[in-house]
Amino acid sequence: MSFSLLGLLNAISPKTRQSRRIASGLRYGPGSRQCLDLFAPRDASGPLPVIVFIYGGSWNEGDRRDYRFVGRALAALGYLVAVPDYRLVPEIEYPRFLEDCAAAVHLVRDVAAEHGGDANRLALMGHSAGAYNAVMLGLHPGYDLAGRLSAVVGLSGPYDFYPFDVDVTRRTFGQVAAPETTQPVNLVTPSAPPMFLATGERDTLVYPRNTVALSARLRENGVAVTERHYAKLDHAGTLLELGSLLSGRDTVFSDVAAFLRQRLAPPNSAEIALAAAGNDGD
Repeated sequence: MSFSLLGLLNAISPKTRQSRRIASGLRYGPGSRQCLDLFAPRDASGPLPVIVFIYGGSWNEGDRRDYRFVGRALAALGYLVAVPDYRLVPEIEYPRFLEDCAAAVHLVRDVAAEHGGDANRLALMGHSAGAYNAVMLGLHPGYDLAGRLSAVVGLSGPYDFYPFDVDVTRRTFGQVAAPETTQPVNLVTPSAPPMFLATGERDTLVYPRNTVALSARLRENGVAVTERHYAKLDHAGTLLELGSLLSGRDTVFSDVAAFLRQRLAPPNSAEIALAAAGNDGD
């Protein structure tokens, strides 16, 4: 997807009055791209669950400012939302972008309380390469997050793509000494966080088989997974339906919202969890 088009969508999407950006450029490292923005509801009561949204772009492009529409839309549901930038290929190599994303998440955990958030109710969410990043942080033990997450949402993500047979994966992962360790499907254990994995059936960039393979591996390990396939959507569609301009928002957006509502509900909110459970499934 052209990121100028994303910038245009972000610019023309009506911004809900129910949320706002509350911090811009919070630094989690010394680099120019090692910073993030925070979004929150305008009228919030009590500590808010926290979502970190990681954008895609084939690990070589992207700008957090083009995803304000996602931050605002999720914050309007009642969450403290972080959207970080991270360093990109070719400036860095794998796994540096994962290390950046992990550092961003740890910063969010550290500052959540002062911005009205509850770091103990934390979800990661991403689209495309960002979905890969989010899922890897939830599965890989090296980032000290695997046991700290309430949920992970992956939209149109690559999770099972070895051997590397396209330019972007060869460029990003081709020099890794143990390439099988870069694949989320190979890192699943019974301790993985619950996941929502969605794909568009018309996706010819990241084939739906990635979502199928990871969902199956999670089930084999007894991990709760909600798998969704959208017949009319392509690769970009699962992201664009988070924008308020699109009438199809009652599909991906509402499915993600129901999953997050269930997984991030306060421990004593049995009524909320029960209501949301009807929207969850294998």
